[in-house]
Amino acid sequence: MSCGSPHATDCDEVLDHLYEFLDNEMPEGDCVKLREHFDECSPCLEKYGLEQAIKALIKRSCGCDATPTDLRAKVLARIDSIRAGQRSGEPVVEVDEQSAGSHGGLLTAGQSASPAAE
Repeated sequence: MSCGSPHATDCDEVLDHLYEFLDNEMPEGDCVKLREHFDECSPCLEKYGLEQAIKALIKRSCGCDATPTDLRAKVLARIDSIRAGQRSGEPVVEVDEQSAGSHGGLLTAGQSASPAAE
């Protein structure tokens, strides 16, 4: 997405990092860049407002349920695995749980889902 106007930070880059911004998971310098972009780009500001409203609605609706510890650990491990694959430039391939076996549902290129192939 692009609004057609030139910006110091590209609209696509802003939207790629929108959830990190919403979740306060960005360094302050990057947050400043996104805030500046929102000040000058109404389509991105609108998208930010929509995502912020959805996040608030979910928090109100589901905020009282405690996340099971094992689920949280699995999700965080999967996120780390995906990020590690992205940093190395290796594509990450999703597979269903049954065919993944001990791989936990994620394979990187070159891995096999069947234990016999390893």
